[in-house]
Amino acid sequence: MKENTKLKDSKIVKTLIKYAALTLAACVFAFNLKSFIRTGNLIPGGFSGITVLVQQIGRQFFGVEIPYSVIYLPLNVIPAYIGIRYIGKFFTLESFYVVVLSSILTDIFPNITITYEPILIAIFAGIVGGIGSVICLTAGASGGGTDFISIYFSEKKGIDAWGYILAGNIVLLVAAGLLFDFDRALYSIIYQYVITTILGTYYKRYQQDTLLVVTAYPKEIIARIYEMTQHDATIIQGEGGYSGEAKNILYSVVGRDQSDKVIKAIKEIDPGAFTNVIKTEQVNGRFYMRPKR
Repeated sequence: MKENTKLKDSKIVKTLIKYAALTLAACVFAFNLKSFIRTGNLIPGGFSGITVLVQQIGRQFFGVEIPYSVIYLPLNVIPAYIGIRYIGKFFTLESFYVVVLSSILTDIFPNITITYEPILIAIFAGIVGGIGSVICLTAGASGGGTDFISIYFSEKKGIDAWGYILAGNIVLLVAAGLLFDFDRALYSIIYQYVITTILGTYYKRYQQDTLLVVTAYPKEIIARIYEMTQHDATIIQGEGGYSGEAKNILYSVVGRDQSDKVIKAIKEIDPGAFTNVIKTEQVNGRFYMRPKR
């Protein structure tokens, strides 16, 4: 009975921590939109960018101030359907919590000017936006919009889609440049590059590493890799070029967020193991990915 109570309390604490992180991420997104992005007239990527672009068209050409949430929330309906259908119900609902809260906060927060220097605005908007996205994704949700599409391709197709999302955002920015001016579009491209770099550096769930391990304990290491990651490994029989001794080479692909722990475990089993880590661009075939709820 006490164990069940402790387990229930642990789940409640984890849920509270998760929603605290998601609330923080929503605040970061709203702050970024009403400070750096608004001051620099930047165009963020994805559906946020479309929303800001429509707001600016309404403001500049028609003298109408359209609330952010009125545009952004309907745009997320189709991606939300993709999320529920293909990614996970709870993941999508938690992501929609971020979408709704960040939209409301964006309408509520006042405009905040920190600097008027365009290059500083572009760089720090990317850093702040990237931090918000990393917090959100690490907590097990997303900021909505094109994140759902990127995650769908990453999980179902084994493709790291962030670079493709960047390319799509650049098309959006070119359109913004034609409508307004290309200085803003070019600064916005810098912003997009920074935020994509932050995501690629600090959030590694959808990136993979190939491990080539030369070891005297292949079975033990394969068992540990499977225990830690649910990934298998292939044993390749080799021969030392200098010594002529028979060698066991293990070939395995693991998530980049798992690589360091796996390498540490390999060293614990075989201190003399030689491990080569290769960045994997794309995986086709059966590759286990921890499911989203």
